[in-house]
Amino acid sequence: MILSALLTSVGINLGLCFLFFALYSILRNQPGNITVYSPLLFSERKTEQEDEFNLERLLPSPGWLKRAWQPSEDELLSIAGLDAVVFMRIFTFCVKVFFIACVIGIFILLPVNFEGNQLTVDFSNLPNKTLESFSISNVNDGSNWLWVHFCAAYVFTIVVCCLLYYEYNYISSKRIAYFYSSKPQPQQFTILVRSIPAQSGSSFSEVVDNFFTEYHPSTYLSHTMVRRTSKIQSLLNDAEKLYRTLGRLKSKNTRQRYKREGFLGLFGRKVDVVDHYEKKLEDIEDNVRLEQSSLAGEEIPAAFVSFKSRFGAAIALHIQQGINPTEWVTEQAPEPKDVYWPFFSASFMKRWIFKIVVIVAYVAVTLLFLIPVVVVQGLTHLDQLETWLPFLKGVLSLSFVSDLITGYLPSLILQSFLSIVPPIMILFSSMQGYIANSQIEKSACIKLLWFTVWNIFFANVLSGSALSMVNIFLEPKKIPSLLGEVVPAQASFFIAYVVTSGWTSLSSELLRLFPLLYSFVQRIFAGKDEDADDFQVPSIPYHSEIPRVLFFQLLGVTYFFLAPLILPFIFVYYCLGYIIYRNQFLNVYAPKFETGGKFWPIVHDSTIFSLVLMHVIAIGIFGLKKLPLASSLIIPLPVFTLIFNEYCRKRFLPTFKAYPTECLIKKDRKDQEDPTMTEFFEKLVTAYQDPATMPVRYSRSDDGRSSPLLRNVQV
Repeated sequence: MILSALLTSVGINLGLCFLFFALYSILRNQPGNITVYSPLLFSERKTEQEDEFNLERLLPSPGWLKRAWQPSEDELLSIAGLDAVVFMRIFTFCVKVFFIACVIGIFILLPVNFEGNQLTVDFSNLPNKTLESFSISNVNDGSNWLWVHFCAAYVFTIVVCCLLYYEYNYISSKRIAYFYSSKPQPQQFTILVRSIPAQSGSSFSEVVDNFFTEYHPSTYLSHTMVRRTSKIQSLLNDAEKLYRTLGRLKSKNTRQRYKREGFLGLFGRKVDVVDHYEKKLEDIEDNVRLEQSSLAGEEIPAAFVSFKSRFGAAIALHIQQGINPTEWVTEQAPEPKDVYWPFFSASFMKRWIFKIVVIVAYVAVTLLFLIPVVVVQGLTHLDQLETWLPFLKGVLSLSFVSDLITGYLPSLILQSFLSIVPPIMILFSSMQGYIANSQIEKSACIKLLWFTVWNIFFANVLSGSALSMVNIFLEPKKIPSLLGEVVPAQASFFIAYVVTSGWTSLSSELLRLFPLLYSFVQRIFAGKDEDADDFQVPSIPYHSEIPRVLFFQLLGVTYFFLAPLILPFIFVYYCLGYIIYRNQFLNVYAPKFETGGKFWPIVHDSTIFSLVLMHVIAIGIFGLKKLPLASSLIIPLPVFTLIFNEYCRKRFLPTFKAYPTECLIKKDRKDQEDPTMTEFFEKLVTAYQDPATMPVRYSRSDDGRSSPLLRNVQV
């Protein structure tokens, strides 16, 4: 890519960013958009719609920036939870890293690269020259100036590791402090027990009760059996859809509420659609109650078992319960609202088959995504594009068109294809048998992260050679030299990718275009604004946002000494992301679940991978640049980095898996003085009741039939 193409891409995306910022500052002040830009505050009744016209509403204002900046981290913690704080710590960590990287890269490495003469640079026609002139490729082979890059790699690695250690330590202490300050939570006292052995003449509920009464007599409190409720859940989904349809029909005029009962509503007598759907809704509720009444014999070998103390639950969780390790399998229970109920009804064999299916499907999707990658790479090389499509030769000769195609279009196409991947990863993870939505999102986050690393990074840098991807597995010894050759050549593409997929996507996150359009259409056709009880506050999709943020970190770390021109663009991305996501957490997103910061180990591992990848590329690039001594002296760097990573895993990771005994005992002793614990234990008995067994209250009938016909066995 030439410099003018990059400037075209930067100009377009910078203009879009300013446009989105201006539109947001205007649209957020409009009364009808309060449920789009402040749904969290609206649901908590902290803000109300104002109908009076005010000219200031039509003028862009930067006041929201100050409001997003002002709240402290503790205030953000009280509003959005620890997961949101950890997410924001990713931005603060990356801002620190890339500020230092920018200082080293722009003021030291970039002048060294530009002063080289390995590539011929015509200063009289600089806009039409390739961006490789600003990369390490322009430094002469065997030049002593390459030792500057060598030193920069060591300094940068040390800085990143120090900051990583500080963040891991800080978030670990924050997780412990959050645990101490939290009120008693059901998941702290409860475990999930699977593979309950069957006994003749006894139900699973009786088996559970007898086992824990005998072996945990002093701490066992109660249990809630899990039942097969897939049929009921399907009926409840139908009832929910019908209930929403009724709500829309009741808001329309009288004429629209009537239709003919014959074929396609064209023949027969007219009927009141509202009455027809209300009767249908009552029939569904009757079916739900009938299914609930037949659930007594639908127990599956799984139960939520609650204890009188956190320490008692921890002992049952971490100690093998039976002689056979495949029976009485325990795992930590999630929050009641975080439980993913659909897969509880699946058998062991079904879960095992689905795991294999997911692996095969994941590999297939990863390989299929190579198609748009190849198309995108063709757009970055006009000579290839002219060969494939010769009739475009005249159009491609225009300077602005060529700059637009090579600088802006490839990243836009790639981002469009990538937007359909997160829902697919959520689907894959939900099929793997996880018991919590947070576990599903965490699994999808990891899948999407490595999918992005392979398809956006490796597939792009290796697509120049047809056999590169094969050779990287067949000849591992050539990996450093291969990466050292192909990675610097794609620097210009990734700079454009940062600007297009980074800056613009962040600005669109602020504007919330799709919710805005949906709200506008709903107001037109439904004829009313949403009430605070008539909509759900959205939650941030960690599974898609964290991989995106970490991928830009990988680009910055990898290209730190190869092409430092990318660093300011990435630094700006993290600065924008910090202020935008703070605004979203304070006004838009409500926490869907709370993992206590368990996403941070993913961030740590990804950063270590980025550093090691940088080291491998450095080994290759110094070898290609005929500086073998520097290539050899880089080898200890990934070794020390991996040793540091192992130390962090031993030092901090156990805290993210389970709370230590010291914390559990202190918290249990503190609760002994709390007079509200009796009420808490009474609620704990029913905390893990399946929503499908709860009363249904959709229809207008008040004959008492909405009471549940089934109550889970509690002891």
